Amino acid sequence: MLQNIPTHVIAGPLGAGKTSLIRHLLSQRPAAERWAVLINEFGQIGLDAALLTRDEDGIALGEVAGGCLCCVNGAPFQVGLGRLLRKARPDRLLIEPSGLGHPAQLLKQLNEAPWKGVLAVQPCVLVLDAQALAAGKPLPRAQQDALSSAGLLVLNKDELLSDSDRLRVLEQLPDLPLFWTRHAALPLAELPGLGASAEAALEQSDIPQGLAQLPAVWSDPALPICLSQSQEDGWSIGWRWHPSQQFDLVRVEHWLQNLDWRRAKLVLHSDQGWRSGNGLDNSPLNWLPSEWRRDSRLELIFSSPQDIAVLQASLDACRL
Repeated sequence: MLQNIPTHVIAGPLGAGKTSLIRHLLSQRPAAERWAVLINEFGQIGLDAALLTRDEDGIALGEVAGGCLCCVNGAPFQVGLGRLLRKARPDRLLIEPSGLGHPAQLLKQLNEAPWKGVLAVQPCVLVLDAQALAAGKPLPRAQQDALSSAGLLVLNKDELLSDSDRLRVLEQLPDLPLFWTRHAALPLAELPGLGASAEAALEQSDIPQGLAQLPAVWSDPALPICLSQSQEDGWSIGWRWHPSQQFDLVRVEHWLQNLDWRRAKLVLHSDQGWRSGNGLDNSPLNWLPSEWRRDSRLELIFSSPQDIAVLQASLDACRL
């Protein structure tokens, strides 16, 4: 395994465009490099790996679901990252913490044992929703704390901003390198620490080991795996459906429109083929074709707990 692997934390609040930015970076990966991406999600099901999936060698994806990386007492994160590094042996590592996480604490962890010497942590990339900032929506405290560690501010969703809007956004932020984007399309050349390279390890790294995750097993293909959890910053619920099950996209859209969710991410086998979608604060979903085929996944984040039986029954009614 290599040592001093250039490591880039791509942080930002819910819905700012972190996953989209990583997707753009992956599309620009030099052909001779192996990259790995570790994704942390607030919910238990895991959607970002499905949204990022690419039929391409040289990219490995790993997930740590169920809360903030720095708040899971180390074990799931340490094992998940160790497993990913052993599997991928990457030349470069990207880490996407949950939008409800604490990136400053994560950066501190990555610079300590057992990762010191294994990873070379680069200045953080902080992805921000420029439209939300222009509208006066405050930056969450956890993201404010990460500003001092940021090497680049990506001000995403700038397409509808006037000059006065942009000025209002800049007045809220410290004097740091920044890049305005639409759809988080960041050129690879702008990535802080791009010039850093991994080195050959002189000795075996003492990184955590653990068992691989068990694959999903359906006792009945018509019944989903459903997981929910409540944490300080919200309540999440997610489903995984057998790939043979199909959904009516119009019914799914109507169902989601009647729910007061903060974040929605999904990859579905639908009547229109495999489709992925995501939305913020009950906004209309942006549907895209998906290469994912392993199962259908849907994850919702709410501000408070919901009636699981009601949600399950109404989602089940969207199946074909």
